Amino acid sequence: MSESPVDPQAVSEAPRGRVVAVMPAYNAARTLKKTVDDIPVGSVDEIVLVDDCSSDDTVALARDLGLTVIPHEKNLGPGGNQKTCYRTALDSGADYVVMIHPDYQYDSRVIPVAVEILRLGICDVILGSRIRTRREALDGGMPGWKYIANRFLTTTENIALGQNLGDFHSGFRAYRREVLETIPWQNNTDDFAFDSQFLAQSVYFGFKLGDIPVPVRYFDEMSSINFRRSVKYGNTTLLILAQFWLQKLGLKRFAIFDKQRSK
Repeated sequence: MSESPVDPQAVSEAPRGRVVAVMPAYNAARTLKKTVDDIPVGSVDEIVLVDDCSSDDTVALARDLGLTVIPHEKNLGPGGNQKTCYRTALDSGADYVVMIHPDYQYDSRVIPVAVEILRLGICDVILGSRIRTRREALDGGMPGWKYIANRFLTTTENIALGQNLGDFHSGFRAYRREVLETIPWQNNTDDFAFDSQFLAQSVYFGFKLGDIPVPVRYFDEMSSINFRRSVKYGNTTLLILAQFWLQKLGLKRFAIFDKQRSK
């Protein structure tokens, strides 16, 4: 006799779990309120903003909006900022952590969609994919050279890591708590390549990755990495893929792929 299917009502009545949204911020005063205002009411239990020594009014505005604000005493870089975000979220008891850049490039309205996919156990990591079609990406303002670089790196990463994601370089990401408790993200770089390391680590430790579509938004107020740093970021991403396979094949070990020790 076959087993009964899962009762949809039972799934919907399962505990939602604590959801914490984290925002790694740097000079986000012009876009922060729009990002926060778009978060559906009741979809998160806490919003944490970590400020990396902004020179504008990001911290004051975040406090006015009622966010949990953690200002860095010195600039630690995008990776260093995320490390503070995730430590804070875990310490606050988060079951699901959503990282979204407060530059309004990513659509915070999809937060409950991402969390529900995690809650149902379909995926452990969810990314927001900005690239459904080439025309949509370019019409949304993505510079042509960034589109080409994204397509090259994302295709290479999909092949090297055995995935089928639309956008490996998204600033919208959601994680189950277990992911953050397993991956040694504390060993990652404090620079932009933190994100590439994190996804390679997620695959290495066997987590399920997926994505959901988000609109493409490029405008003057959003944060952006310049061409020189983009080249460095791309080369570092390729190096991370090489490290992934060297570790998988047992040829060399890297700290970013050593599982966290239990506390």
